[in-house]
Amino acid sequence: MSSRVQQTGVEITHPNRDKPVVRATRAAVIVLLLISVALLLIVSIGGQEALDTSVLPIQYFFVLAYLLIAYLAVRWRRGALPVGSALAVLLAVFALVGGSYWFNRDYGYFSASTLNPTLLGVLTFAVIPVQILLIVFAMRGFSQGWNVELERPVRASRTPGGAAPGPSAA
Repeated sequence: MSSRVQQTGVEITHPNRDKPVVRATRAAVIVLLLISVALLLIVSIGGQEALDTSVLPIQYFFVLAYLLIAYLAVRWRRGALPVGSALAVLLAVFALVGGSYWFNRDYGYFSASTLNPTLLGVLTFAVIPVQILLIVFAMRGFSQGWNVELERPVRASRTPGGAAPGPSAA
């Protein structure tokens, strides 16, 4: 079990963090957050010439927020999971609305972007299922009790012979 010892002689353990299903959920949340960041960066950088300049700060906000939430998930902070789910809902709505924008730009009379507009549209629509999975796994992780702590008194260690350590009787 993962544990830490405080100065007061009390050992704090987190029993839920050692379960394989909890570790798998945490790994899934982190991977989905990083996939979302990668997709956002590809669409942002690949379509930067065609995007409105007011949209880029919003996309970079999502990138920074998702990186922060991934860092907090690595450190077992359960409170960031509902925030990540709320941001995932927003990002899924933005991707749903903005995805068709890229397919409409696939004609010769629009300004060119670094990547093919059809590819950017597919990547934008790919954000939606990733966000749905992120919501599911983040809420699953929230319900698993990552923050549950048990306090136990620290026991004195015994010597190999079975006697408690202390001054020798010489």
